[in-house]
Amino acid sequence: MGQQCAICHKKPVVGNTYTKRGKAKYLGGNGVKVTGKNKRVFNPNLQRLQVILDGAVTTIRVCVKCIRSGLVVRPVKCKPFQVQSA
Repeated sequence: MGQQCAICHKKPVVGNTYTKRGKAKYLGGNGVKVTGKNKRVFNPNLQRLQVILDGAVTTIRVCVKCIRSGLVVRPVKCKPFQVQSA
């Protein structure tokens, strides 16, 4: 899966960039005109992460929206702090 989130399946989306010239009417101009229109791609913000899937640690590509919303479970890298008994 290239350029796709493994959790929410977010993909690149096609859009346009507009090139404009002129001065806005509210600033005293004649209005802004579109002089060019080009295709562009909006890519999702994907990160490679180690996550726990089915009890095993695997590396997948996940979008930041899924990471921040808590949809992925990260593995614990080291043991938690333990108090020594006296």
